[in-house]
Amino acid sequence: MFTPREIFEQLIDGMTSKKWDQLPELFAENVVITHPLSTGPEARIEGRESVREHFARAAAFDADLRIEDIVIHETTDPEVVICEQTLRGNFGGEERAMPGIRVMRVRGGLIVSSRDYGIR
Repeated sequence: MFTPREIFEQLIDGMTSKKWDQLPELFAENVVITHPLSTGPEARIEGRESVREHFARAAAFDADLRIEDIVIHETTDPEVVICEQTLRGNFGGEERAMPGIRVMRVRGGLIVSSRDYGIR
């Protein structure tokens, strides 16, 4: 079984390698993802099928995506990992950098929750 750190690394690899159709398999059926700094429709994503739809939209966007400045903090809770990162890419013809922090809980080798704090 994979550790939360290894699951995070698989998530980053899948996003930067554009493995959009494989990424939902990292998430539990009842996963809850929140973006507390967002007010849009993506502020809360519930369930693996919603995650699948989210990544399908990302695939259609086809941005040049890089995730850099990664710092992984393991916690005293064996299910939780905290990750600092900067998402960089060309979005709509404009180069952007979006720093963020992700607090992710992994249980049984699957992401069961994630709180993603980032500038969008």
